[in-house]
Amino acid sequence: SRCGFGRIPTCFTLYQDEITEREAEPYYLLLPRISYLTLVTDKVKKHFQKVMRQEEINEIWFEYEGTPLKWHYPIGLLFDLHASNTALPWNITVHFKNFPEKDLLHCHSKDVIEAHFMACIKEADALKHKSQVINEMQKKDHKQLWMGLQNDKFEQFWAINRKLMEYPPEDNGFRYIPFRIYQATTERPFIQKLFRPIASGGQLHTLGDLLKDVCPSAITPEDGEKKTQIMIHGIEPMLETPIQWLSEHM
Repeated sequence: SRCGFGRIPTCFTLYQDEITEREAEPYYLLLPRISYLTLVTDKVKKHFQKVMRQEEINEIWFEYEGTPLKWHYPIGLLFDLHASNTALPWNITVHFKNFPEKDLLHCHSKDVIEAHFMACIKEADALKHKSQVINEMQKKDHKQLWMGLQNDKFEQFWAINRKLMEYPPEDNGFRYIPFRIYQATTERPFIQKLFRPIASGGQLHTLGDLLKDVCPSAITPEDGEKKTQIMIHGIEPMLETPIQWLSEHM
């Protein structure tokens, strides 16, 4: 199936230094991979605010083993970057004070996330179709795409997203592949570069070709031992997989 049903079992625990009236029970949720932490925080907030004094509640933020979690990264990406080799459930710590200004952006409303998400969609469409598909859509289609994601309604989301995945049969693929490579070992935001799905000779470019071109260190282990894990939505695809297929299906 298209990776629409990916869920990560997560346990939210209140940070031990937060002041509470009584003990805070952990809170369990199944988090959709293709969503954002700030879209699921209302439930988490409600759960923990029950045991806290009003004046102790400031902007909520999340941390995993000492790393503040960036709300503008999709949930699945955060998990794969920081916790993919740990036992489930994923243990996230909840904070209501000492917001880490230098690590995290503030997120004052869901409009901020929607704007960020739509900017990513538009950027991807500029690469795939010179922005033609997204520009021909109506405002309500953009809204449906967002509401489908926000409310975790896969069919609603896919009805619109499907159009962003099409291309003329004579093209054999998108103009360029919209991709971002995030690395767990570096603070650099991500690697992004123009890359065509089809080589000039007509053969299909693979995931291996892409990595060789933009991130060769991921493929050639320097010491013969270290092998990097390449993950997309928690799955390790084979390097021979055509990049056009991956772009459409994942």
